[in-house]
Amino acid sequence: MNPLDVLDRPTNRGFLTKLLIACCGGPFLDGYVMSIIGVALIGVGEDMNPSTTESGLIGAASLIGIFFGATVFGVITDRVGREKMYALDLLVLVAGCALSVFVTAPWQLIVLRFVIGAAIGADYPIATSLLTEFTPSKKRGAMVGMSAVAWSAGAVAAYVVGAVVVAVSGGNQNWRWLLASSAVLGVIVILIRRGIPESPRWLMNNGRVADAEAVVERIYGVKLDLSQVPGDDVQTKPKVSLSAILKGQYGRRLIMCSALYLAVVTPLYALLTFLPSILQGFKISGEGPMGLMVETVIIGLIVAGSIPALYLVERLGRRPIAVVPLGLMVLPLAGLWLWAGGPLWFIVGCFCAYAFISGGPSILVWIYPNELFPTELRATAVGFATGISRFGAATGTYLLPISMSSLGTGTTMLFGAILTAAAFVVCLFMAPETKGKTLEEVSGLTPEPAPVRG
Repeated sequence: MNPLDVLDRPTNRGFLTKLLIACCGGPFLDGYVMSIIGVALIGVGEDMNPSTTESGLIGAASLIGIFFGATVFGVITDRVGREKMYALDLLVLVAGCALSVFVTAPWQLIVLRFVIGAAIGADYPIATSLLTEFTPSKKRGAMVGMSAVAWSAGAVAAYVVGAVVVAVSGGNQNWRWLLASSAVLGVIVILIRRGIPESPRWLMNNGRVADAEAVVERIYGVKLDLSQVPGDDVQTKPKVSLSAILKGQYGRRLIMCSALYLAVVTPLYALLTFLPSILQGFKISGEGPMGLMVETVIIGLIVAGSIPALYLVERLGRRPIAVVPLGLMVLPLAGLWLWAGGPLWFIVGCFCAYAFISGGPSILVWIYPNELFPTELRATAVGFATGISRFGAATGTYLLPISMSSLGTGTTMLFGAILTAAAFVVCLFMAPETKGKTLEEVSGLTPEPAPVRG
C-alpha cells in the first residue's frame, strides 16, 4: 500500500472545503476581472475615445499578461512550491486593480490590464495544482472542475455589478470604480488563503519528507513514515526534465490540453470582452441596464451548463464531457454565421445555446492539465496550456473589433466555429479517460509498443 493513499481519505476540520473556496477564489477573480472590462469599455469609449487598435489592446492586454504570468510562473511554482506563490500573485492583482481609479489615458489602462493579467496567469498553476494534489481521486474531477464554475460565477457577478451601477448612476461614467472593485474581491481571497499548507506531494518530490509528514499529520490526523514511498512521489527517483513536456506522450498531452483550452477560451473571452459590441453588430442594443441583463443571462448559462458537467464528469468520465459538447458548440456559431441577419430570438438563442453547452468543456480545461502530468511538471503544464490558450484568446480579442468592422459580425462567428471544430477533432483522437484513477496512475507514462523491424 502506498502511504500517500491517505490523501484519498476525508480530512479534518473541513479542510477541503476551505481549500476549495481558497483555490476557486483565483478563477472567480479572473472571471470578474475579465468581464468587468466588457462593461467598462462603453464608459472608456465615451470618456477617453480610444482608437479601434487601442480598444483591442485594452481587451487583449490582460490576456497577454495571463500568457506571460502562466508560462513563467508555472515553471517557478514547480521549482519553489505552491504555498510561497499563493498570496503574492494576488497582492499584485489588488494593486493593479486599485490603480485603475487613476487612469487618464488608454495606454495607462493597457499597462494595468497587462499587469493584472500576469497576476491572474500566475495564480492558475498555483491554485489548481494545490487543489489537485490534495483532492481524493473520487472527487477530483468535480472539485477541480469547480474552478470553471467559479470563473463563470465571477463573470456573472461582474455583469450584475455593472448592471446595478449603470442603473443607479444612469450612465457609464463610473467605469473606473467598476474596474477598481476587483481589488476588494482580491483582498477577501487573500485573507481566505491564510493557513493553507504546502502540498505533501510537492514536498515529497523535493526531498522534504519531514515537512510532508507534518502536513499529513496536521490535515489528516495520521502519523506516517513517508521516507520510502513508491512511485511518482519518491524523492530518489530520476527527475523528469522540463523538456519532457514538449515531446513524446507528455508533448501529445500538452497539444490536446492546449487545443481544448484554446477552443473554449478564445470565443468566450472575446464574447465577454466585447459582448455589448457583438450584440450591437446583430442589431441588438448592448447598452444600458437591459442590455447588461441580456448579457448576464448569456454568461449565467455558462454556470448552468457547468453544474451538470460536474456531476457527469465523475459518472460518464472526462472524455465524453470534452468531445460531445465541443461538436455541439460548433452548431450555434455556424448558425450565427449562416443567418447573421436572423430575428432576435434566433441570435439570442444561439448565444445562449453556445454558453450552456460550453459549460462541459470549460471544466475540463482545468481538470485535464492537472491530471495528466506528474508533480514536478504539473504547474508547468497548467501554465503552458493556459499560456497557449491566452495567446490565442489575446489574438482573437485584439482582432475581433477589427474583424467585425471589416468582415462583419457573422463572418467573425465563422472563425470561432472553425477553431471549435478543430479542437473537436483533436480531442476525438487524443483525449484520454482518467476517471477514478489516482494522480500517480494518470500522470505516468504508458508503455509504447516497440517499433516493428523489417
